[in-house]
Amino acid sequence: MVKPRVCVVGTMHMDFIVYVDRLPKPGETVIGGGFEMQPGGKGANQAVAAARLGAASYLVSRVGSDYVGKLLLENAVANGVDVTCVKIDPEAHSGVALIIVGEGGENVIAVAPGVDLRISPADVEDALPAIRSSSVVLAQLEVPLETALRAMKLAKDWGRLTVLNPAPAKPMPPGALACVDVLTPNLRELEALAGVEVRSVEDAERAARKLLEEGAGAVVVTMGKRGALIVDGAGPRLVPTFDVPVVDTVGAGDAFNGALAVALAMGATLDEAVTFGNLAASLKVTKRGAQAGLPRLEEVVRFASERGVELRFLRGQPGAGQ
Repeated sequence: MVKPRVCVVGTMHMDFIVYVDRLPKPGETVIGGGFEMQPGGKGANQAVAAARLGAASYLVSRVGSDYVGKLLLENAVANGVDVTCVKIDPEAHSGVALIIVGEGGENVIAVAPGVDLRISPADVEDALPAIRSSSVVLAQLEVPLETALRAMKLAKDWGRLTVLNPAPAKPMPPGALACVDVLTPNLRELEALAGVEVRSVEDAERAARKLLEEGAGAVVVTMGKRGALIVDGAGPRLVPTFDVPVVDTVGAGDAFNGALAVALAMGATLDEAVTFGNLAASLKVTKRGAQAGLPRLEEVVRFASERGVELRFLRGQPGAGQ
C-alpha cells in the first residue's frame, strides 16, 4: 500500500526545558526539578508526528550551520523525516525555544527564532517536487507569513489539500485564507484572527464563521480538554477529546495537526481526521517532550480501540493492525 504523503513547511528548534513545581511570576526565580534538551519547532514537530503516524513526511525549513542545526537534522532523519528541502544557513543561528513546564503540564515558552525568519517563499518554490508528491501541505506561522501563504498558494495551484495552523496568529491580508482548506487555530489564535472575544463555544462558532466568510474552507478550533470544534458548510460540531492524565502539554497542538494532516492524506473525512488528531494529542500530553512524546501509529490504534473508536480510514494501512 502506498504511504500517505505530507509536506510540512515550518521551523526546526532545539527546546531547552526546565520542569518546575509552579511557573515563576515576573521577576521571580523558581528552582526546577529537571532539565531536558529536546528537538522541537512546530514544523519539525508536525513532520515527526506525521512520520510516526505512518506518512512519508517532507520538511521545508532551515537550520544554522552550527552544532544545534546538526543535531536537529540528525534527529529529523532518525525520526523518518525527509530533510532534502531543509537548507543549512550560515547567516543566522538555529532556532531555540526556552520552555518552563509546571507540575500540571501548563507551560510558558520564549523563542529565539534565528534562521526561522529567513525561511522564504523561494525555499517553498525550491521544494515544489516535495509539494507535488504530497497529498497534504501543512504550514504554521512561526515562519514569515508570506512563506506560509506561498506554500498554501503553490499547493492549491497543484491541487493539493492545504492545512494552515495559524500559530502564532498574525494579521491576514485580504483573500489570504482563500487558499486554506482547513484552518486550525486554538481559542486565542481564533480571537486574534477574527478580532472578537471568545468566551463560549457559541462565541467560537461565530468567530469561525467569520473566517469562513474570509475564504477558509473549514475551521477546526482546538479547545483543549473540550475537544475540537469543526465549523464548515455542514454546520458546527464539537468533536470530544479523551480524558487522560496530563504530564506535559507542549507539542499537543503539533500532534493534533500532524495527525490531522496524515488522516486527510489517507482519505479520511474531516470529522474522522479531527478524531484522529484528538487521539494523538491526548496520547502526547501523557508524555514529556514536544517530539519525544509524539505517539506512533500503533499506539494511536491501540488507544482508539480501548476507547471504542473505529478508524475506518486506516484499514489496510501498515502498522494499523486493522
